[in-house]
Amino acid sequence: MKRKAKQIAAIICIILLVLLYAATLVVSLLDFPGSEHLFAACLMATIGLPILLWIFIWLYGKYTGK
Repeated sequence: MKRKAKQIAAIICIILLVLLYAATLVVSLLDFPGSEHLFAACLMATIGLPILLWIFIWLYGKYTGK
């Protein structure tokens, strides 16, 4: 079964978001030096990853003319 690039990117984004949610939960429960910075990075990545996916899909559509 051939998958389109948009579908593959969306599936990868979903997997990465689930992993980011798990990492954010673990970092929030643990207390070690620098955990507040790692927590903030996880939150920013949770927000930024879907935005980057949207930009990829938009550019892919412009590039292919769809």
